[in-house]
Amino acid sequence: MKLNGIVHFVGQEMQVSATYTKRELVIKTIEQFSQTIMIEFSQGMWNNELDALQIGQEINVSISIAGREWVNPQGETKYFNSIKGWKIE
Repeated sequence: MKLNGIVHFVGQEMQVSATYTKRELVIKTIEQFSQTIMIEFSQGMWNNELDALQIGQEINVSISIAGREWVNPQGETKYFNSIKGWKIE
């Protein structure tokens, strides 16, 4: 899946755990009802591409959507979604 939008924010690398890092990219989609979308890039794979982006630049981002289930200590089941980026054009 691809998203087309304007670069709104490029985050710094964050150490999530001892073995997992991520960076966040926020774009505003180019459509009648524009959306502000946060996309995660993991494990430093896209640092060069993310560093080269400029606020206001139009880009295409190839993404995948991931979902997961989590049961909290009280036994309640929660569901979460993530948008993972894997290519910037």
